[in-house]
Amino acid sequence: MHPGNPVEKAFYGRLQLEQAAALYYFTKNSLVQDLMIQLKYRGNRPAGLFLGRMMGLAMLDSGRFTDIDLLLPLPLNERKQFTRGYNQAEIICNGISEITGLPVICHALRRKQYTESQTTHGRVARWLNMEGVFEVNEPELLLNKHILLVDDVITTGATIEACGSYILSVTNTKLSVAAAAYTI
Repeated sequence: MHPGNPVEKAFYGRLQLEQAAALYYFTKNSLVQDLMIQLKYRGNRPAGLFLGRMMGLAMLDSGRFTDIDLLLPLPLNERKQFTRGYNQAEIICNGISEITGLPVICHALRRKQYTESQTTHGRVARWLNMEGVFEVNEPELLLNKHILLVDDVITTGATIEACGSYILSVTNTKLSVAAAAYTI
């Protein structure tokens, strides 16, 4: 969660961020991959809370995320959330909130279109797949706030970039990004 980290560099020139970081690197056949599979596909919510708590501790320790007003989990499409039973980014936010005391706001932004999993798409296809997917439906909750947008894994950043541009369209918002893991 240090300055100039790979997540910040991934968004240079793409999205106006105050801070950006990931707690871990995501690699194949790693413990982090196992945790993500448990969280996203096996219903292991405690794995998400654990990751969130670790993120919260790292955020406090870094001293870089001190002026955040609220946590905003990257929204899932309603159909995907119904199938999974929960939004894994929201579970991670709940863990961060336990440590930091920051409020979690879940309904200010929504994912209005269903998209297939991004895991099989390349960089350009991921970006095109995210066009027009998000909308701010409660801008008053974001107005004049510094928002921490939280996701589980950042790969190309296309989803965060698409979502973040909608958040930044709300008057006087500032945006930071944190993820449990960043794919290298």
